[in-house]
Amino acid sequence: MTGKCSLAYNGFVEDEPELFKAIGDSTRRIILDELTARDGQTLFEICGRLTMRHGLASSRQAISQHLAVLEQAGLVHTRRQGRYKFHHIDTRPLRSVLERWPTHPEES
Repeated sequence: MTGKCSLAYNGFVEDEPELFKAIGDSTRRIILDELTARDGQTLFEICGRLTMRHGLASSRQAISQHLAVLEQAGLVHTRRQGRYKFHHIDTRPLRSVLERWPTHPEES
């Protein structure tokens, strides 16, 4: 960024590039919605829910790549149990964004 935009953002976007990349995609936001509704899903379960509830017929490989982006941003953590890999949502990185702009007392 150059000029006034870089002054307005004050380096914020550069501080959290993975986070903004992760939430900038509609499919990844839907995946986060599904993990919010039912945390701890396998890739197979996520793919099924995306197809049945949202009509998204993406391949398992494509969804796996989306999950990797979400994991890199810290929004998803995985847990292995046997040959299964469970995906869990973590909203802590989003809280840091919200804390940058506190609400005014009259809005609370």
